[in-house]
Amino acid sequence: MAVPESYRAVTIHKDEQSMFDGVPSREKDPRLALHLDDVPVPALAPGEALIAVMASSVNYNTVWSSIFEPVSTFGFLERYGRTHADAKRHDLPYHVIGSDASGVVLRVGPGVNAWRPGDKVVAHCLSVELESPAGHNDTMMDPEQRIWGFETNFGGLAELAIVKSNQLMPKPEHLTWEEAAAPGLVNSTAYRQLVSRNGAGMKQGDVVLIWGASGGLGSYATQYAVNGGAIPVCVVSSPEKAALVRSMGADLVIDRSAEGYRFWKDEHTQDPKEWQRLGKRIRELTGGDDADIVFEHPGRETFGASVYVARKGGTIVTCASTSGFMHEYDNRYLWMNLKRIIGSHFANYREAFEANRLISRGMIHPTLSKAFPLEEAGEAAYEVHRNLHQGKVGVLALAPEEGLGVTNPELRALHINEINRFRDT
Repeated sequence: MAVPESYRAVTIHKDEQSMFDGVPSREKDPRLALHLDDVPVPALAPGEALIAVMASSVNYNTVWSSIFEPVSTFGFLERYGRTHADAKRHDLPYHVIGSDASGVVLRVGPGVNAWRPGDKVVAHCLSVELESPAGHNDTMMDPEQRIWGFETNFGGLAELAIVKSNQLMPKPEHLTWEEAAAPGLVNSTAYRQLVSRNGAGMKQGDVVLIWGASGGLGSYATQYAVNGGAIPVCVVSSPEKAALVRSMGADLVIDRSAEGYRFWKDEHTQDPKEWQRLGKRIRELTGGDDADIVFEHPGRETFGASVYVARKGGTIVTCASTSGFMHEYDNRYLWMNLKRIIGSHFANYREAFEANRLISRGMIHPTLSKAFPLEEAGEAAYEVHRNLHQGKVGVLALAPEEGLGVTNPELRALHINEINRFRDT
């Protein structure tokens, strides 16, 4: 297939990485840092594929990249560039970001046998070298494991993207390009964090407290809890979001805004009485049960409460810290009650494949609320940064409009109500 010499890509610039110095995180505006540039097409290395990106989506790592937090991603690219000759391509004065994509394979490099030009694919974001034995039981343990489009260059918010062949998975046939691009990172993350034995290992009957249950990550956790026979307790921040999780089959909902939870008295002091109030509310909803699993990702704002409300012997599983990375909690409630904290980060190829398989079979559904054109990727990132969204926010790349890419209309017809759930909010 013919490939152009350059393509349009959403980038951040190395010479602007200090632009937000001294600005509070909340006030940093991704729209100021994200650019739509014309960049050259890089050469393919062995084991790689060049894909035409039809659609992508915005994850919180896109926000972190755009506001240069917790550190500038150019440090990742510099370190990667020193590892081997092919990696030097990634160390550039610009960074093409984005960790999700749906599209079509254009070319494959040497050693790629499972995929061919013309294949319709989605890409998960785990990039691994697999030269160390440490990664062969669980590729997330590989010392050279990186998140594509965040810790590597040539990401998915672009018209073309470079991926390793073992990032590719079949595109779900009943979804549009933008719907298919939405689940990748967050769906796989939720699967590992909640379902996999590498995470919480959720089982039937478990009470699962899910923070941000209608958001890009939490909406998948809610679906896994409902479908897996668990009992989700969904924490949301508005009546609209409460209605949304109820429409997924979650009966137990806490509207934290309406109920006025304030876990911090001030910047330095938490309020244990608010932890106790939350724990009491969970028991009221569940008929006396505490949470077996707490699905954590807000971080600093909620972590003290999460440790407290987990049952004796329970699990707090955390994959992010969108409200701050420096967590504080009362360790007495952890050690004296035999609780566990598990760190969970994205997913290995098998976990990502299984999560995508559930999407492909119509058992888990995309949670796409809206889609922006590539030119407005900054606005999309801004909405995610300010929590103005529900579900995932998509970005159209080469797809000229929404609604294209469906090759199995019969399966789509069976699940159209679930697919449209977020689009109707």
